[in-house]
Amino acid sequence: MSVVSAEQAVPPGETATSATTEWERVCLLRDLLVERGVAALVGGVQVALFRLPDDTVRVVQQRDPFSGANVMSRGIVGTRGGVPTVAGPMYKQVFDLATGRCLEAAGYVPVQGLAPDLATWPAEVRDGVVHVGTRPLAAADPRADDASDGAP
Repeated sequence: MSVVSAEQAVPPGETATSATTEWERVCLLRDLLVERGVAALVGGVQVALFRLPDDTVRVVQQRDPFSGANVMSRGIVGTRGGVPTVAGPMYKQVFDLATGRCLEAAGYVPVQGLAPDLATWPAEVRDGVVHVGTRPLAAADPRADDASDGAP
């Protein structure tokens, strides 16, 4: 099992969906149940795939940063303010499925050495087949949200 570090994420200004992205065929869309997760190995890293009601697929790291266990695919899918989320199955932290950002830490801190946010991967459905990029997307800059919520 590989843990995705900040150094492995796509550098700022570059996107994983650029022409250099390598894609792996993972499964058929019809094999994924709506609002249920499944685990897969992509580029040597365990990931969790979630099919949403609109047939988009979101991909996040399988490792729960708060427990250290590879269990995110067993999380509970929901929404918060119209944003698709997953609650970690161990301690119920809530994560944005699009960005991986931890929306609610539920009073816990991440396992030493892990960031509270989940790494995310690009996913595309082509002709009914789910393809996942082999490199995670760059993490969102948390300072951008600080400016919008009135924090100094």
